[in-house]
Amino acid sequence: MERYNHTAIEKKWQKEWEEDRVFAIEEKSDKPKFYGLVEYPYPSGVGLHVGHVRAYTSLEVISRKRRMQGYNVLFPIGWDAFGLPTENYAIKTGRHPRDVTDENIKVFTQQLKAIGYSFDWDCEIDTTDPNYYKWTQWIFLQLFKHGLAYRNRTYVNFCSGCKVVLANEDFRDGKCDRCGSEVVQLEKDVWFLKIREYAEKLLKGLDDVDYLPRIRLEQENWIGKSTGAEVDFDIAGYDKKLRVFTTRPDTLFGATFMVIAPEHPLIEELAGDITNMDAVTDYQEAAKRKTEFERVQLAKDKTGVRIEGITAINPATEKEIPIFIADYVMMGYGTGAIMAVPAHDTRDWDFAKKFDLPIIEVIRGGNIEEAAYTDTSSGEMVNSGFLDGMEVKSAITAMISHLEKGGRGKKTINYKMKDWAFNRQRYWGEPIPIIHCPHCGMVPVPEEELPLELPMVESYEPTDTGESPLAAMTDWVNTTCPVCGGPAKRETDTMPQWAGSSWYFLRYFDNKNADALADPEKMKYWLPVDWYNGGMEHVTRHLLYSRFWHQFLYDIGVVPTKEPYKKRTAQGLILGSDGEKMSKSKGNVVNPNDIIDEFGADTLRTYVMFIGDYEKAAPWSENGTKGCRRFLERVWKLQEILVDGEEYSPALETAMHKTIKKVDGDYEEMKYNTAIAALMSLLNDFNKEGKVTKAEFRTYLQLLYPVAPHMTEELWEMAGFEGYLHASEWPVYDDAKTVDAVIEMAVQINGKVRGKITLPVAADAEEAKAIALANENIQNYVEGKNIVKEIYIPGKIFNIVVK
Repeated sequence: MERYNHTAIEKKWQKEWEEDRVFAIEEKSDKPKFYGLVEYPYPSGVGLHVGHVRAYTSLEVISRKRRMQGYNVLFPIGWDAFGLPTENYAIKTGRHPRDVTDENIKVFTQQLKAIGYSFDWDCEIDTTDPNYYKWTQWIFLQLFKHGLAYRNRTYVNFCSGCKVVLANEDFRDGKCDRCGSEVVQLEKDVWFLKIREYAEKLLKGLDDVDYLPRIRLEQENWIGKSTGAEVDFDIAGYDKKLRVFTTRPDTLFGATFMVIAPEHPLIEELAGDITNMDAVTDYQEAAKRKTEFERVQLAKDKTGVRIEGITAINPATEKEIPIFIADYVMMGYGTGAIMAVPAHDTRDWDFAKKFDLPIIEVIRGGNIEEAAYTDTSSGEMVNSGFLDGMEVKSAITAMISHLEKGGRGKKTINYKMKDWAFNRQRYWGEPIPIIHCPHCGMVPVPEEELPLELPMVESYEPTDTGESPLAAMTDWVNTTCPVCGGPAKRETDTMPQWAGSSWYFLRYFDNKNADALADPEKMKYWLPVDWYNGGMEHVTRHLLYSRFWHQFLYDIGVVPTKEPYKKRTAQGLILGSDGEKMSKSKGNVVNPNDIIDEFGADTLRTYVMFIGDYEKAAPWSENGTKGCRRFLERVWKLQEILVDGEEYSPALETAMHKTIKKVDGDYEEMKYNTAIAALMSLLNDFNKEGKVTKAEFRTYLQLLYPVAPHMTEELWEMAGFEGYLHASEWPVYDDAKTVDAVIEMAVQINGKVRGKITLPVAADAEEAKAIALANENIQNYVEGKNIVKEIYIPGKIFNIVVK
């Protein structure tokens, strides 16, 4: 017997699998298909981390198992390689993003292959490849042609030091997180995709898929569907209205003031009649220096300024009420204006107290002088005119009917989800294929001219104005209009990183197609993705964006399925050994390369699957890693007790069938830790028996193979089994043989355990008594005494009472 040399074994089998293209998909196969998808990585300079390993090994196990079950398996990998991190690193080091990206992809590829993943590398994609982003651009053009891509002016966060547009998460208290410079709001033309138009389809589609409950809830909350009413408040003395959306039109009699966003267009429209415009302007400027998160979530002490000289008319009471601007109201949510009912909303109550505004109870209950009464899902209406005495539900219906009859409002469904801001003022991204013509307006680049390639220039520094670096590349920008032939300019903003990942699963199985994003026949075979696994951080935006693109492509007849993913699951984080999230600054990062070098890839794979409940966070443990290595070494040593035998031994037949059933089911339910625990228990049974038949050894290797493929392939070959382990059939169990024929039971004498007996599962009380009294230890406690009572609970316990 050779010693377990993981380095030699893993290199041997990785080379053999790759040379034989063992994991390549079969073209035009009659087999059932299985499409397992993992979130493709962003190839950063820091390389692969153990979080990737946990995310990928789950479907790696399933994919290897499916091949053994006779499926044609697609388990692909690619690179989500456009984006800000690479560009920033390239600027910092004075290198081109293309070079940085290629280098990072090379590192990631080496790491993934060293772990032994059964990816089909022939299907590899790279979102920065023009042959790939040609089709990203093509999809954008279809969205544009169908009216789902548009431009609008909005405010962006611009760092005066870095000279880049920042996401809301990139600055705090008006200062850039990276350089500390002031962040200002610049008004810019921004591309949007009308994802809100698909809000209802995205919600209904959740009924047709198998997503974890927490993933479905995240999707529903992000979309944020609510039913209510749009209500128009007239502006006193003007032919203008303020429209609000409210889910509680029944409380309209209690609306004593209104609040609008600092960016609301009404301020500019009526600026000449606002008597405190200086104060209003100052507040607007202060609001620009806050992030959306700071405005909506963080500010406990709500601030605001009353707009002097302008009032609104409550359509229920016909009374004039004041209008305030406050930064907790956002233009992107609803209409950018709210009606405030301080008696029944804590935020409005605090605001009313601060500015000494009326608080009118309209739903009976609570002491509104002390706090807002917010338990208003039911109750009796008061101080509400024609609604008085009604229950809340009836009052909502009655008020909507009243508003509609008077032309002051209507029943409306609203969605919290905003349209998707779809551009970045950066270099390293897909060029947006639009031409701006002074005569023809926005014109799509002709499809036959795609891809519109990103110019490979030496300088791609951000500009002082917040424009994309492409704006300075005049040779590329200046072009001719495809419609009129006159001088025109290209769009200089690039797409966000989300673009390439919104359809990448469609390209894997036809990644070299130059005529379509994928062949229709191949799409009919492979779609939808059977199982998609990834992080919880991507179950809102990415998952919604890709479902939106797919549903749109279905609507225009490009793809054959309404939904892209049949099943979506998620893994928990791997924490540092200190229980904290891994980070360089904390010094608790685990490098997969170190584990592979010292313990082997199979140990790494086994440990990340054994570390704990797959859906929950788990801390890394060096002792746990060593324990999994010891387990694999014990498996290796089974050769010492291997004996001939093409059947399971009678002593272990039940244990074998129980283990097959347990491992098979646990893999499917992502209970990898308990599946491995079952294999550890069976290993103990082998050693207890002192032998393992070839039949038992064959099955054991098959069950362990998806987790630890290198070592099990080697043991399979060394044992002389026919063919390759990866090509063998997945073991099946006989359900009738998963039931124990005999059980071990404790025997009590006068309530105290005095021994254990082994008896048939179906034994009755008389059989149990006979077996118990034949036990020498039990005999010692009953000899010379009278048995006065027997308590027998089958499968549990046998208690004998003596005097």
